[in-house]
Amino acid sequence: MTSPVPAVPRWRRSSYCTGSDSTCVDVAVTPADVAVRDSKDPDGPVLLFTPREWRAFLLAARDGEFDLPTPSRMHASQPRDA
Repeated sequence: MTSPVPAVPRWRRSSYCTGSDSTCVDVAVTPADVAVRDSKDPDGPVLLFTPREWRAFLLAARDGEFDLPTPSRMHASQPRDA
């Protein structure tokens, strides 16, 4: 859901986002929401998640659910690029 920014959010950025890396997001946690925005466009749209949705996302990311497939992780029945 895209919504207005929560009142006075404290935006945080990953410590892995340094230098010329421009593929970062900022996150602000409030009692009711977790807000996410593109660090290159701080005045742009903000995505809002419930704390429960955010926890589910973090757990899935930690479990590798969003990892890109590699040849060693592809199922044998899936075609491989030549």
